[in-house]
Amino acid sequence: MMSKYVTGAVAALALGALATGGAYAQGTVKIGLIVSMTGQQASTGKQIKAAVDLYMKQHGDTVAGKKIEVILRDSGSVPDHTKRLAQELIVNDHVNIIAGFEITPAALVAAPLATKAKVVELVMAAGTSIITEKSPYIVRTSFTVPQSAVIIADWAAQNKIKKVVTIVSDYAPGYDAEKSFTERFKSHGGQILQAIRVPLANPDFAPFLQRAADAKPDAIYIFVPSGQGGTFMKQFTERGLDKAGIKLIGTGDVTDDDLLPGMGDAAIGTVTAHMYSADHQSAANKAYVAAFEKANHFRPNFMSVGGYDGMHLIYAALKKTKGKADAESLIAAMKGMKWESPRGPIEIDPQTRDIIQNIYIRKVEKKDGQLYNVEFETFKAVKDPVKAAKK
Repeated sequence: MMSKYVTGAVAALALGALATGGAYAQGTVKIGLIVSMTGQQASTGKQIKAAVDLYMKQHGDTVAGKKIEVILRDSGSVPDHTKRLAQELIVNDHVNIIAGFEITPAALVAAPLATKAKVVELVMAAGTSIITEKSPYIVRTSFTVPQSAVIIADWAAQNKIKKVVTIVSDYAPGYDAEKSFTERFKSHGGQILQAIRVPLANPDFAPFLQRAADAKPDAIYIFVPSGQGGTFMKQFTERGLDKAGIKLIGTGDVTDDDLLPGMGDAAIGTVTAHMYSADHQSAANKAYVAAFEKANHFRPNFMSVGGYDGMHLIYAALKKTKGKADAESLIAAMKGMKWESPRGPIEIDPQTRDIIQNIYIRKVEKKDGQLYNVEFETFKAVKDPVKAAKK
């Protein structure tokens, strides 16, 4: 395998130079992979990079007669770094595709660059609904936060949860998670006792959990980005909320498969809605998990399938275009594409360039001595509800 991961930085270039940044190396399709290998979102970067490596190991580094070259850049979990790196990749390295984007601010700062340079921006992680609306060249293989938020609201209402305190991270996906859950839960007659927002950077959940406990809800609805669930679960237990009979529900980020094995038995019983679990019972997923764990010695999480499916989408689009790698050709090929992912059947919505996928209700259970998100209910072919409501 000849995939190249090129590290380091090059000098920042003027935005005006982007207009000429779309030159393509003949015979090579270049993918600029911008993820956090260090900093607060490093676990996401590690998962995506491992999935990209695995896909190329399994499928080779040549497709439709073109060599695939991946150029890795570490954003260090700083969105401003993402903007500079995307600019350098487009102008200096002449990439055809910029990919990765573990958090919404990173995806958003790159959007104007993708538009100006006419390169594909492939979002493998960030989940705020509006992202794909910010450039005609953005396509997403991860999820939107509202896809899971409305499903867990439906489940809560159906399971005699009447009063909820919401706790979300204070940034765009948190607002999506709060709004989507609250509107759907209230439509079922549910009551929101308090809506709490916590700092995104280095949060201390303890005082917010105490406020939630004092409100005596039936459940706490939680949204935190991938990587922070372990801290939340530890403080949830230390405050004794698990013993106070308060249920914990949320989107799947809080019981991230990457961190779940270290969360301890306090996580058992947590119910979440999400698009992937390492325990998903399909032949495709069992093969994926086995290959991923053999290659990396850790469990794949939902961020990993965003990366793995992102590479599949690139390869499939290049086959369809017979190797044409300009943004217009690739985006046209990607729209409406369907395939069987480790997470289940998925499709790129031809109208929104967002992902359509199953959302699963899962409960944390112990299997063979390890904690897993065990799926027990499926909502099929869920579109982003925010965009669906605009139609």
